[in-house]
Amino acid sequence: MKDNYKVKRIYLVLLAFIMLTVSSCKTEKIVPGSEAPKDITGNWRVIKATRNGTDLTSIIDFTQFRINFSDKGYTLVNKLPFLVSKDGAFTLDDPQYPYKITFTATGDKPVSTAFTYPIVNGKRQLSITFSPGCANNSYVYVLEKAN
Repeated sequence: MKDNYKVKRIYLVLLAFIMLTVSSCKTEKIVPGSEAPKDITGNWRVIKATRNGTDLTSIIDFTQFRINFSDKGYTLVNKLPFLVSKDGAFTLDDPQYPYKITFTATGDKPVSTAFTYPIVNGKRQLSITFSPGCANNSYVYVLEKAN
């Protein structure tokens, strides 16, 4: 019986030690950092283009096409089939986590489309999905900043 009392006493001391250790720990709140707004300003070139899943990059010369985003809007250079055909303004649905871009060509109604902004092989890319005119044709332009 005396041994049983010693075992219980050891367990109580251990339990008290564990409780003191746990209760003395300070809890820290981890606050996630704020994501910076996405900056798409600059001159962008097409590095890949598909229509309905078919690669157009080797069929059509995209080397001269550019879209230049600035704080004031966008301009198209050497136009090709695109969501808009005139220069104008653009907005992102969320500056920090954009999923949609809206183009408003001068004198036209706004047109929105899917938009992603991944980093691939250490370089920022834009991926714009759109259907100009015919809803049966879906284009995806993958753009990268032109040097």
